[in-house]
Amino acid sequence: MFNVMNLGAKKCRSLLAFTFLLIGFVQFASAQETPYERNGKNCTATYQEIIDFYTLLDREFRCIKMIELGPSDAGEPIRLVTFNSEGKHRFQHWQDEKNITILINNGIHPGEPDGIDASMMMLRDLAQKLELGETGWFEHVNLAVIPVYNIGGCMERSAFHRPDQDGPEEFGERGNSQYLDLNRDFIKCDSREAQTFASLFQELNPDIFIDNHVSDGADYQHVMTLATTQAQKLGGSLANYLVEQFEPSLFQEMQKGGYPMVPYVNVWGKDAKEGWSQFFDSPRYSSGYAALFQTIGFTIETHMLKSYPLRVDATYKLMMIIAAYAATHESELKQLRMKAKADCQQATEFPLTWKLNKDTFQWVELKGYEYKMHPSKVSGLPVHYYDHELPYTEKVKFFNVYEPQVVVSAPNAYIIPQGWWKVIDQLQQHKVEMSQLEEDQTQEVEYYQIQQYKSNDKPYEGHHANYDAIVKKEKGMIRFRKGDYYIPLQQNAKRFIIEALEPQSNDGYFAWNYFDPILVQKEGYSDYAFEEIAANYLNEHIDVKEKLKSAVARDTSLAKNASDQLEFVYQYSEFIEPRLMRYPVFRVVNSKAVNLNQVPSNEVEKIQNKRDE
Repeated sequence: MFNVMNLGAKKCRSLLAFTFLLIGFVQFASAQETPYERNGKNCTATYQEIIDFYTLLDREFRCIKMIELGPSDAGEPIRLVTFNSEGKHRFQHWQDEKNITILINNGIHPGEPDGIDASMMMLRDLAQKLELGETGWFEHVNLAVIPVYNIGGCMERSAFHRPDQDGPEEFGERGNSQYLDLNRDFIKCDSREAQTFASLFQELNPDIFIDNHVSDGADYQHVMTLATTQAQKLGGSLANYLVEQFEPSLFQEMQKGGYPMVPYVNVWGKDAKEGWSQFFDSPRYSSGYAALFQTIGFTIETHMLKSYPLRVDATYKLMMIIAAYAATHESELKQLRMKAKADCQQATEFPLTWKLNKDTFQWVELKGYEYKMHPSKVSGLPVHYYDHELPYTEKVKFFNVYEPQVVVSAPNAYIIPQGWWKVIDQLQQHKVEMSQLEEDQTQEVEYYQIQQYKSNDKPYEGHHANYDAIVKKEKGMIRFRKGDYYIPLQQNAKRFIIEALEPQSNDGYFAWNYFDPILVQKEGYSDYAFEEIAANYLNEHIDVKEKLKSAVARDTSLAKNASDQLEFVYQYSEFIEPRLMRYPVFRVVNSKAVNLNQVPSNEVEKIQNKRDE
């Protein structure tokens, strides 16, 4: 037996010091293991374990820093973990250097926790490489990782939230503390999480954005699929580079790494052999929001029926591959993004809605399972299933070209009356630059009359969304007050502003009900009192009288209804409320603005309120 007492005092002290150092190293190495690694790789870290782990990395590595960003609906602050090889963690330093900047989001759906555990291992491994003196691509990248975005959902742990998912043993749920799906909230910002994210995104200005998810819908052999920013939305040389070089490289490297990949399989209730379309990422979604600022977005989608260790490993590898490619091609990516931003500033027209081109596609190699039918064990009726005894590898059609449908010309600026402060607050969340008018004035502007629209009859994420708006563009002199908001388009948020404020946009603020008050009439009349007024009005306004006569001739129901005819006259008269159905976002297409005191009163009051039949 080894006997310390037989050693000299000096040797004894040296041995003890070495022993304590060794114990400390072993404890430190053990502490750097993630809960996922320590517990058999079929568990995901709890929220507190995640924070404790990153606190340890922050303390031990100069290249790692954890900061508090802002509030969440859960009452806990959203945190951000940054990685920079030189220990520079201030965003203003990142903007001044050549490093590529990548933002990674985890746990937006905490029932899909693969990215949470993969990111913990990735940041630890990169920090250890630097500590050991290794060099490589990671010296040329700034990483900003949100450990858990949906904190409230992460804390609602259960084994039953996603019954058809293969692991981990327990995980969070999809809804946040308001029970919102946060991946529908990026442009509308109903949650504190989305508000905090918007502030971070604008300050960080990432070149690339990664959002980690787990996919369901169809069954296939692939562990990993990838949804990429809609190229046509990015446009120009940046989109060409993404489609022709960046994406293909990712697919090739994942193939080499043992995870053959296909585009996100956007198939529900049909055979994937029929092909599928690219997921349409409007700006309610994270990658669609990122595209409005010329940021390339990748939504990583592992497959729920694959084992948790495989999913985490595939997520880890794909994040590393994306980061390595971006860091290696940092110069050209930054130049292309700079050009995309400049092109956006020069552009005069912008698509608001898109239509899938069903004639253009590319072939992708799908490793699937035969889609068949058998009697249900529940109902006894025929149901579809995937036959794992019959795997196949086939070329299928992937439709990934969207064409502009509704296109709008960009004004020089927008003016929004100060009474619409909820909209102003929303825009300010996204760091939109604006100023307030310093005096009352009239301005010649363009504005829209909402002529038709549809609205969902069921609630969707806290709203009853409007869609398919038909508008008529008018022009006139509108009175504005001191304090109303002037929003110039020559700013970084140009694409976002147009998407948010144009009423025909898929995800604009009209779609999300922020302007619904204009759709409801506030004033009215009493039939018995208005009869005489309406008759006199028709005698004095032959054009309205002819419109009524023509409408009655076409519509037998109108011809038999005295009240409806009276309402017709009201709608086409000056008595109708000027602001009813008039969209309260005004387009400045020139710089004509004058002081009210210099304009005759009859001109100030001349506001166009004509309506089509």
